[in-house]
Amino acid sequence: MELFAVPDLPEVKPGDDLAALVGARVDLAPDDVVCVASTVVSKAEGRVKTLDDFPAGPRAREIAARLEALAGEEKDPRFAQAVLEESTELLMEAPFLLTETRFGHVSVNAGIDRSNVPGGDLLLLPKRPSESAERLRGGLDADRVVVTDTCGRPFRHGQRGVAIGWAGLPASRDWRGERDRDGRELTATVESVVDELAAASNLVAGEGAGGTPVTVVRDFDFGDHAGSDELFRDVESDFVRQALRGWRYEG
Repeated sequence: MELFAVPDLPEVKPGDDLAALVGARVDLAPDDVVCVASTVVSKAEGRVKTLDDFPAGPRAREIAARLEALAGEEKDPRFAQAVLEESTELLMEAPFLLTETRFGHVSVNAGIDRSNVPGGDLLLLPKRPSESAERLRGGLDADRVVVTDTCGRPFRHGQRGVAIGWAGLPASRDWRGERDRDGRELTATVESVVDELAAASNLVAGEGAGGTPVTVVRDFDFGDHAGSDELFRDVESDFVRQALRGWRYEG
């Protein structure tokens, strides 16, 4: 398997044809997986906003005041309002905001970015990333597209790439019912392939000012396995989320 970054992409602006910008800079082969950072997808889709787009309501002001008291630094309630409007559930409100986005992804601050946002204060995640991936797939005439983001992980330091949208391949490779090396049947192993591709892509894409937002994964073989599009846990099977619903930060 080979991974390489798509070179020389310009700064993406609202309304840009992202597929055309990428397609002009790379010749895709059959079965390539194109991994695209959500930042450029959001920029092309006009998800650049200012804080003034989110007048703070009472709940946002309350949240900001508590975070300000905990952190000892000023917190803008308009940012809290943006997080609330981009979320379906606020899982934690202190010492940081952990939310579920409208498409099911759980992340800090609803995945809103405040760096590298020309013309605005905030960059929101794509509204429906898998639909974005499908549009890019059609525009690029590509077999497979993954929209990626970076986020932290419980119990570990640091961030890594994850998939938030995908098209042309299943989200997961299901090994249940197959056998291990000793002949025992696998009963629980479901491999999150799109997350693994996103993480591998992030190693090539890099971070910061030198980062490149689009990479190509070549010669990835899904194999002869069952596939599944289940990536985000539902509440009934997410025991961590259930526990968080009854927990309050007292620091």
